[in-house]
Amino acid sequence: MTRVALAALMVLSSIVQPVFAQHPSRSSPEALEWLQKIAAAPRQHNYIGTFVYSSGNHIETSHIIHLVDAEGEHEKSEVLDGAPQEIVRNNDEMRCYMPESKTVLTEKRWLQKVFPALLPQPLSNLDDSYIVKLGGQERVSDHACQIVELEPRDDKRYGHKWWVDTRTGVLLKAAVMDKDRVVEQFVFTQLKIGGQIDKELLKSKYAAKAAEWRIINLVSSTMGSGKLGWQIKNPPPGFKKVIEMKRNLSGKPMPVGHIALSDGLAAVSVFIEPVSGQVSPPVEGLYRSRGAINIYSRTVADNIVTAVGEVPPVTVMQIGDSVVNHKVK
Repeated sequence: MTRVALAALMVLSSIVQPVFAQHPSRSSPEALEWLQKIAAAPRQHNYIGTFVYSSGNHIETSHIIHLVDAEGEHEKSEVLDGAPQEIVRNNDEMRCYMPESKTVLTEKRWLQKVFPALLPQPLSNLDDSYIVKLGGQERVSDHACQIVELEPRDDKRYGHKWWVDTRTGVLLKAAVMDKDRVVEQFVFTQLKIGGQIDKELLKSKYAAKAAEWRIINLVSSTMGSGKLGWQIKNPPPGFKKVIEMKRNLSGKPMPVGHIALSDGLAAVSVFIEPVSGQVSPPVEGLYRSRGAINIYSRTVADNIVTAVGEVPPVTVMQIGDSVVNHKVK
């Protein structure tokens, strides 16, 4: 599965490391202003470009076209390596075309992020969970960039280092950091910001063929808070529940429960499904996916609970271990 696909699906109580105490506890006001500029940029600027995702020995190239008009945001991103895949977005409505399996996945954007639009709008108070500060200036893909760093206030989330176009606020490069180690990175190798874009370019090249493909709507139904019958009793500081829903997942005969949490930047999804619906015996414990994504599963009340997120292992473990069943009133 590609990195983009893992990100689309998505949407741990330890001692704070001494290194965090060595830095100022307050974020730079100027750096916080840059976050607002970054969050607003995809809603204000057209762009076309090619970016590379890398993590360890894995490298993946994608092409993106992004248009803003009176009707909102329109975007098409296409993975250029490996199995072909194309995601077309109109505001919060997303369609993922997978020609090899002749499948179209339909989905709301929710917490899903596609580089360079990594920040939500409106922007929540990231200062609660991160110390935001300005770095120097560097040149990326022939654009002058301001470096913005987000240092986690605890060990429950990764740090981030962003290179931001000084003129528009569009992200040119983004690295997820585990202290000084780069966990994963996105970088534009070619980018044009501004100018007119023909809306025809945003149509899927698979649209005509896809009329005969299988269509899976990933969201079965959203639910009121607590109506799913499950809750997370002890989430890490800063992580708040965003939504509860029933989801249709490929390969699953019945919709599964889904609770999403976020600290305003990092997101964790918790999936709950009955053990009786498993084709093979469930796998429990912690295991890594690609890049910053970690996965943790355990059995609770005859259900498999799986926590998935772009967070350190300790965070998915704390969230997964905090899931409890309760009676719905």
